[in-house]
Amino acid sequence: MAEIRYLTGDATSPQSAGPSIVAHICNDRGGWGKGFVAAVSRRWREPEAAYRRWYRERATNDFGLGAVHLVEVEPETWVANMVGQHGVRTSRSTGPPIRYDAVRRCLGHLATQARDRTASVHLPRIGCGLAGGSWEQIEPLVHSELVDRGVPVTVYDLS
Repeated sequence: MAEIRYLTGDATSPQSAGPSIVAHICNDRGGWGKGFVAAVSRRWREPEAAYRRWYRERATNDFGLGAVHLVEVEPETWVANMVGQHGVRTSRSTGPPIRYDAVRRCLGHLATQARDRTASVHLPRIGCGLAGGSWEQIEPLVHSELVDRGVPVTVYDLS
């Protein structure tokens, strides 16, 4: 049975041969700038521009909780902007912005896109930073939606 591979390192520098998808969680309010997206933006400009355009044109596209938008950033390397967070955490928030069902749907869509490209998926512990999620709840989703469907997954922790 396949397992998630855990590495210390930077998820924006996939450690594998072949096509790769760097996946991360976005919010449904059009905000970009804190958390893992800052690392994405330091490496590539296209994912932020594509996310902002996707949000701005949301009346005519699929933008919303559970949606995934892939952006090619290098030959055979994509960034998956996955909308799995409702709003952002504020001092008036009553709970974390993570939406586990939306994350599950995102990962299901991502599995199809990864298999179509014969790509591995690379990610930080998605949804566990600013989104306020629990890896104990997200890890089984990564397993069932990606690993159990034959998609190789590497999770990166910073040193």
